[in-house]
Amino acid sequence: MSANTTSVAESPQALREMLEQRVAFIVEQARRQGATASEVGVSQNTGLSVSVRNREVETVEFNRDQGFAITLYDGQRKGSVSTSDTSDEAIIKAVETALVIARHASEDPCAGLADAQLMATDLPDLDLFHPWQLSADDAIERALLLEASALDVDPRLVSDSAQISTQQGCRVYGNSHGFIGSALSSRHSSAAILIASSEQGMQRDYWYAVDRVPERLASEESVGRKAAQRTLARLQPRSVKTAKVPVLFAADQAAGLVGHLFGAISGGAVYRESTFLLDAMGQPVFPEWMRMHETPYLRQGLGSSAFDGDGLQTREQAFIDQGRLTSWLLSTYSGRKLGLPSTANAGGVHNLQVSSNAGDLQALLKEMGTGLLVTELMGQGVNGVTGDYSRGAGGFWVENGEIQYPVSEVTIAGNLRDMYTNLRCVGSDIERRGNYLTGSWLVDGMTVGGS
Repeated sequence: MSANTTSVAESPQALREMLEQRVAFIVEQARRQGATASEVGVSQNTGLSVSVRNREVETVEFNRDQGFAITLYDGQRKGSVSTSDTSDEAIIKAVETALVIARHASEDPCAGLADAQLMATDLPDLDLFHPWQLSADDAIERALLLEASALDVDPRLVSDSAQISTQQGCRVYGNSHGFIGSALSSRHSSAAILIASSEQGMQRDYWYAVDRVPERLASEESVGRKAAQRTLARLQPRSVKTAKVPVLFAADQAAGLVGHLFGAISGGAVYRESTFLLDAMGQPVFPEWMRMHETPYLRQGLGSSAFDGDGLQTREQAFIDQGRLTSWLLSTYSGRKLGLPSTANAGGVHNLQVSSNAGDLQALLKEMGTGLLVTELMGQGVNGVTGDYSRGAGGFWVENGEIQYPVSEVTIAGNLRDMYTNLRCVGSDIERRGNYLTGSWLVDGMTVGGS
């Protein structure tokens, strides 16, 4: 049969059923053509994005993206192809190609599907699908309101961009064990990027909101005002003298430090021995009060999923407990490379919760006393093998717990292992616009390089 693609906006359940049928068809074709095992991942996303600049419409984009990733096995040999064509003829051809690739590939003793008995069996509705019936005209009106709310704060402001976006789609994974899992989801956002000018030059900053539920998005007015306030606060920046001081990473910047940790404990980095935490299993990495654990069944969570990229049942689990590293982040393949079971994290961690031991940002400023509040990081100066950390930063110099003036053109440097050990506080100001749910981090003993 030939499949007719259905729009999520028109009939999400019909789309879901169609994609599941296509996955089952691909798996059956792989079996017929002689593959010993197969797995298929597919996603379809549709959406609308609008951007305005200087009170005029800049772009209106409708998108519809679809792709099948097909992996076949011939024993311990693997072949992979991708296609966006859902017709029977295209799929049959893609399966033939993948099988040819597999038969010419080298054997890999760790290749293959996860064990059948490990496939997810409990696939609850995590309430991830909340479509936004937003027309292009409505999106333009909202984007113009967002921008106007920012520009009206101060005449020194000009717009770089104001954006409204809505995306929704379906993800399906299936394999020759008979497992097929699927999930409908949505994601909506608004953002404003502004430039402020003074005699000392121009400064740029932004703010944004993200949620699965459109009614929960912060209002366009509040996002615009917040972007304006952040941009104006950065005018007339100074540099600082090079010193070793505490550094307070605002929550959205602290999420990057969490990301560096999970890059370092990912199975790929560990089996390649390319991580500064290679010898850290079971050892203290953070202060004793720290715990990091994932919560994949968080309703409406941006990182929620009942199954991972290998079809395994996700679960709540800790990676850092009482400050100690208790688990690597493993897929089926990386687990086999290390002789360990998968942690059901093919594709990454799910709603990572970072424990807090302090109050809000104001309380952390008072706790720091004198030091640097970082609200922007620049550059890629992080070495995952050694842990050496050196990045350009912008933010505010703090004395006696009070912000004194904005800071630019400084470098902050240290080593991630030391930074994790010297983490004094994590705030209660939780960043909820992503997969790492953390407050601001106060890290002692970093080098701030200025003039």
